[in-house]
Amino acid sequence: MSESIRQKLEEQERKNLSPYAALSAQSRGRQVPEKECPVRTAFQRDRDRILHCKSFRRLKHKTQVFLSPTGDHYRTRLTHVLEVAQIARTIARALRLNEDLTEAIALGHDLGHTPFGHAGEAVLNAIYPRGFAHYEQSLRVVDILENNGRGLNLTHEVREGILKHSKGRGQILPENTEELSLEMEGQIVRIADIIAYISHDIDDAIRGNVISVKDIPDSCVKVLGKSHSKRIGTMVLDLIDSTIRAGGPKLVIRPSTMEVMLELREFLYQNVYESEIVHKEFIKAKKILEELYYYLLEKENVFDKEAKVYPPDTPRERMACDFIAGMTDRYALNLYESIFIPKPWMIY
Repeated sequence: MSESIRQKLEEQERKNLSPYAALSAQSRGRQVPEKECPVRTAFQRDRDRILHCKSFRRLKHKTQVFLSPTGDHYRTRLTHVLEVAQIARTIARALRLNEDLTEAIALGHDLGHTPFGHAGEAVLNAIYPRGFAHYEQSLRVVDILENNGRGLNLTHEVREGILKHSKGRGQILPENTEELSLEMEGQIVRIADIIAYISHDIDDAIRGNVISVKDIPDSCVKVLGKSHSKRIGTMVLDLIDSTIRAGGPKLVIRPSTMEVMLELREFLYQNVYESEIVHKEFIKAKKILEELYYYLLEKENVFDKEAKVYPPDTPRERMACDFIAGMTDRYALNLYESIFIPKPWMIY
């Protein structure tokens, strides 16, 4: 073929996408240059690499809010990233931005999350000498840990979007542009993340009897609506409409909507994430991960297979931190039980 399918797709992007969209053909490239795929654009390849990697599959057994939930309908870290990807693609399509780039960032943004959700992140941040943040670990996963230590060699746009997706309890759309991805697609994932979790974490908290519908602040219900789908729809429509009206390379959302989003996030922290019911389980998770971490520092043969991906001079603390961060909830529980819980002595 004189012209590849990829080149035709790149031409379609140039013709159809917004002037503010990140174009595949103009990517800032990869850390290690590669021959282009004849069928897929650079951002499509990134999306596919993330989708097929082991870290992505492990997300299905990692906590979102409730530790190792046994109910069939609680969110996991995997269902969370899928919901973020859906919301982000909806926004990107409406704004005529690059959907493939948006989806790649969304699917990869939580690959570095620990077992037991933010409890796991907090304990690793406390005990690992260099500190720990899941967004930095997500970048470490795609750069180094995946693919037997070779990483996924993603484009700079996807890598930056992953690194800058998180905001904690800070501003959702900060004035300091250094906190944001250069591309609007990365900024979309940042806000799609909070739209997803402040909606579905309420849903799960009600299902888990941590809160009831009547506990949700009236101001939030009045602006965003009562149901999960209504809340998401209101926030997404506001973001799309306000951004189009502003007419520039910047995401915009009405101050009144942003105010209730922040209020709802704070409500979740105070009444769900830091509630007595959830906190009691997080204390147990803290004990499990702390004891596993210090055990791994002492016992050099526990994760020999995983250690093979590292250069010989890699600190033991770094390897132990990576190993624990990559665990699923059930793997951590099973490993802890096998190491620390005595087994009955069977006599026949």
